[in-house]
Amino acid sequence: MTVAGSTGPRASAARGPGRPRNEDIGAQVLTAARELIDENETITVTRIVQRSGVSRAALYLRWPSITALVAAAVDAGRQQPEPIATDGDPREAILGAFLGTAGGEQPAGYPEERFRQRIRLAMEDPDLQKTYWVSHVSRRRVPIEKALRDAITRGVLRDDLDVEACFDLLAGVFYYQLVVRGDRLTDEAVRARCRRALDVAWRGMLAG
Repeated sequence: MTVAGSTGPRASAARGPGRPRNEDIGAQVLTAARELIDENETITVTRIVQRSGVSRAALYLRWPSITALVAAAVDAGRQQPEPIATDGDPREAILGAFLGTAGGEQPAGYPEERFRQRIRLAMEDPDLQKTYWVSHVSRRRVPIEKALRDAITRGVLRDDLDVEACFDLLAGVFYYQLVVRGDRLTDEAVRARCRRALDVAWRGMLAG
């Protein structure tokens, strides 16, 4: 699947005073884009307009480009993680978050095939990769990065740690299983391997 015309025009028309936003329009467009993604079809504005019944003008009022729309579509079904309480054992809280939310089974409504399509699309299109990072992925990291900083402040983790690098290290454990090894995170043997890798990384992050 490819994304055609990934740098589509930006909307120039402003929403008129008092004109309500039709939430159904956004849902229709995202549904059409998700269907094209799940069917491994080339994504174009024309195809999305035809499938959704939404006009080009209405589409560009919601998304400034086809790239931004595809980024929203491949993320549909994923939720922003909840804050992580680290007043107890930060290891259990942080590593548990990776195993349960950030690195565990795909959330309900987010099929593994869409995850794999997301990886393929991002690797094919650097603009989509960067857009998806800025609009979705970077925000989803916030709770775990905050929990890591809290653990540093409490003296549990080393005070010279680069929090962003630590997150990349821990998350990389899961992406390696999926992208390189071709394993599934629903396999308990795979999850056990991830836990062992996280433990190794955590010991290297500990203060003292």
